[in-house]
Amino acid sequence: MNHDNLAILGGGIGGLSLAIALQRKGFNVTVYEAAPKIQPLGAGLGLAANAVKAFMDIGIGEAVLKAGKVLKALRIKDQQGNTLTETDSEKIMARFGVINNFTIHRADLHEVLLDQLHPGTLQLNRRCVDLEQQGPGTILKFSDGRYTLADHVIACDGIHSVVRKKLIPEATPRYAGYTCWRGVIDRLPPETDPDETSETWGAGSRFGIVPLSKNRIYWFACLNAKANDPRMQAYKNADLLRHFGHFHKPVPQILESTPPERIIWNDIIDLRPLKKFAFGNILLMGDAAHATTPNMGQGACMAIEDAAVLARCMEEHRSPSEAFLQFEQKRIARTTTIVNKSWSIGKVAQLENRFLIVLRNAALKLTPTSVTENQIRFLIQGS
Repeated sequence: MNHDNLAILGGGIGGLSLAIALQRKGFNVTVYEAAPKIQPLGAGLGLAANAVKAFMDIGIGEAVLKAGKVLKALRIKDQQGNTLTETDSEKIMARFGVINNFTIHRADLHEVLLDQLHPGTLQLNRRCVDLEQQGPGTILKFSDGRYTLADHVIACDGIHSVVRKKLIPEATPRYAGYTCWRGVIDRLPPETDPDETSETWGAGSRFGIVPLSKNRIYWFACLNAKANDPRMQAYKNADLLRHFGHFHKPVPQILESTPPERIIWNDIIDLRPLKKFAFGNILLMGDAAHATTPNMGQGACMAIEDAAVLARCMEEHRSPSEAFLQFEQKRIARTTTIVNKSWSIGKVAQLENRFLIVLRNAALKLTPTSVTENQIRFLIQGS
């Protein structure tokens, strides 16, 4: 049986960011990833100012920025393409001194993170299926029958975390009421603004357009639906066009241009806010601790922020367990606010009642820019 000082479960964005941050502060870590090999999978990702700031704190911000694209504006539109509200990202950057509208393909970000790791850090095909606290350490059991004894464990194993299920079995994911398709195309259709991130809000439906580097487009489409609906899982281009074909250009053109095999589907779920992240020598982090709906674009951002904050806590405390408690104290209130606010935004964005939609759209048009600036200030100052 192997023995590790610090074991990170999960080689996603949060786990890899944490490993890099800790290694740069002199800690020895091992990352255990369930996947048997690294594949260039996934869709796009938008990173707000707090995530960019966290990557800068970790020391890899410039490497990440080189692999993605900085956009100039973020707009919410109605089905006809009329702007309901917009954020001038260049003005925000000038005001706060940090990039606020950055996009990157998940596979590209993963590649950057892997390049920053020390050789041998990442152990593939190591799916943790059980754990047992034994004295001052924890025994990790993997699906291949192997065991590892770890002094301290940081669970970055996602919303379906095995570690969280063991520690807090009642904390299960909740369905948000809408489902989502995502995809990436390799060229910009006509009438696409390459410098704009946008969401178009319809009746119980949304469509997002996110330009990436290399003239690619990441898109997502949300519909109100029952949970785990097999019909939705089987949807392809023609099915989505029935719902989104009447949206303004280039929404139909994007759907028509997407190869069916590139369409990814999943229900939107999150976790009700937890009141505890630290359990002695075990810590929950990222989606394992505070999975959120994507309505504020903060899922990955919070995990990256976690990595920077935890690395600082580890540097300040001799005992990792003390660092875990400090991390919990710093993160609980902030992540709870993000999860609850994102949940509420999703309910408003997915409204179906026509009268309420008219009121919603009118309210968006009247929302002053100071509201957006205050939200960005909250994200930056708390990171």
